[in-house]
Amino acid sequence: MFNKILIANRGEIAVRIARTARRLGIGSVAVYSEADAKSLHVESCDEAFCIGPAAASESYLCADRILEVAQRCRAQAIHPGYGFLSENAEFAKACDAAGIAFIGPPASAIEAMGSKSEAKKIMQSANVPLVPGYHGDGQADDILIGESKRIGYPQLIKASAGGGGKGMRVVNSAGEFETALASARREALASFGDDKVLIERYLPAPRHVEMQVFADSHGNVVHLFERDCSIQRRHQKILEEAPAPGMSEDLRNQMGEAAVNCAKAIGYVGAGTVEFLLDTDGSFYFMEMNTRLQVEHPVTEMITGLDLVEWQLEVASEQALPLEQSEIKLNGHAFEARIYAEAPERDFMPATGRIAYLAEPENARIDTGVRCGDEIGINYDPMISKLIVHADCRLTALSKLRQALSDYRILGVQTNIGFLSSVLSVMEFVEEDFDTGFIETHYKKLFNREDDQAAIAVCVAAMAVLPAIARDGVSGLDPWQDKCGWRMNQAPLHRVRLSRDDAHYDIAISPGGKRWSVCFDDNEFDVSARWLDQNHLQIELDSSLLTVPVLIEDDNISIWYDQQEWRFADFNPMLTLDHQDEAGSQFLAPMPGKIVTIPVASGDTVEAGATLLVMEAMKMEHSIVAPAKARVVDVFFAVGDQVEDGERLITLEAVE
Repeated sequence: MFNKILIANRGEIAVRIARTARRLGIGSVAVYSEADAKSLHVESCDEAFCIGPAAASESYLCADRILEVAQRCRAQAIHPGYGFLSENAEFAKACDAAGIAFIGPPASAIEAMGSKSEAKKIMQSANVPLVPGYHGDGQADDILIGESKRIGYPQLIKASAGGGGKGMRVVNSAGEFETALASARREALASFGDDKVLIERYLPAPRHVEMQVFADSHGNVVHLFERDCSIQRRHQKILEEAPAPGMSEDLRNQMGEAAVNCAKAIGYVGAGTVEFLLDTDGSFYFMEMNTRLQVEHPVTEMITGLDLVEWQLEVASEQALPLEQSEIKLNGHAFEARIYAEAPERDFMPATGRIAYLAEPENARIDTGVRCGDEIGINYDPMISKLIVHADCRLTALSKLRQALSDYRILGVQTNIGFLSSVLSVMEFVEEDFDTGFIETHYKKLFNREDDQAAIAVCVAAMAVLPAIARDGVSGLDPWQDKCGWRMNQAPLHRVRLSRDDAHYDIAISPGGKRWSVCFDDNEFDVSARWLDQNHLQIELDSSLLTVPVLIEDDNISIWYDQQEWRFADFNPMLTLDHQDEAGSQFLAPMPGKIVTIPVASGDTVEAGATLLVMEAMKMEHSIVAPAKARVVDVFFAVGDQVEDGERLITLEAVE
């Protein structure tokens, strides 16, 4: 076994690897960008070295700098985690040339599976079933357009060198193909440095089921059962479970055998995942092989009782696999929910901000790379943590996950916690009736929570900023400091004005004994409230008792209610100007990011649905499209410019 390893990654996976290394008595070395100097993964390791600026291309993707650090600190092996250099064959070769073990498969296996097109050819030779499509080397537009028409619609364009939903576009008709192709190529090039694509027939209702495989350098290959990863947004997994619901023993054996044969066909060594599409009739098709540890590996660890990072370290040090296939047992059911900084209601746009309040659930495994006070920026993936639960059966595990999500509270940056809770409440998911189109199919059920709860959230926020509520043992403010409408010799009335997005609330609050009457719009609440400490308000609202985390910064207030953050600002109607014209023609940046293409110019006339501008952040693209036929008046940025959330991008005027 190794004495010291370098972890060529960041965030939760680096922390997770360091944890196993420490348990085994192995020294760990972190590398970090300038943006990550005070990060949790740096603190989790025994040594740490800065390798460059915040941009991954200047730090975590710089193989020569990482190897230089490994040699300087005398690390015997490098664990690449996932993402970054984990599936980079040249990096694996460079490690070998430097006499440093690469904790992953041989470069030849990475090369064989690194290209989706080449992988399909290998699987075809191995008689593994494939989805109909085009996996050829010809990448000229006319070739791809011709193949697209031959395959038929709907179809999927996929980055040949990629994964994780990057460089992937669904095409429903011939007219959509060229625009989708250009976008997929850009994203593939930005994410993987390779814009080669393949095209496959899009199965309308498949499930995404993958098999965890492990191989050693002595010819032994096993599988560690399957995971279902069908709950996805933008083709990226957000909720995984093991084993897959409804999986028969016969089908499990068939898929396991196919996965093992896949690993053997390329001389695989280490941890890998063979991904399949499982159709409604029980047939399955090879999709790709990920030649690394997967984000969702903890659910496999929970149902097998094994530490997959420990297995990786043993295999990389040329030991044999610890168990044979017959010795690997499946126990119970596990879920993993990925907690992201993102806005589900805005097409899951990545969110940024500082985690100002954090309360993590008990009785659950949490793999994370952030703490309270850390900043979620634009340079890296916006995943905050992975929430993992395990129980004897699926329904009990589901109940544990619901409770854990209910107890998970974050203020300062928007998250998908409420959305994940909504997924668990949909009966079709509970009853195992779902596929990769789950979010689209159940969109209305998943996005109807806020309207019912908004009035209560406004009431809670108003009470939180009311100066008359005792805080830190001080009962109210001096009346001369009270800005809520106090008048001598008049009935006491406090007025609070709050805004949230485009909504403004004028709230009247009057005392009545030990309780308060809170009125706004058509709502009236009978309330009592008291502060438990600086960040927790206990409020009894119409006989319902709530304890609500609260964060007040400058003129902004955030509360955690109904499993999501609600952000309000002090609103003064005398200072508000409406900058929108009647057509609402100004388009604001939905997130901080970089402009990657602008296919229009001032004076152009565009049709409804035309792409006006494409932004990229965290390696994801977002298109701004015209809502109706219009003329472009102004374009405020150029390709390559960095923009902040909410900045004006483009202005249109209506065309008759």
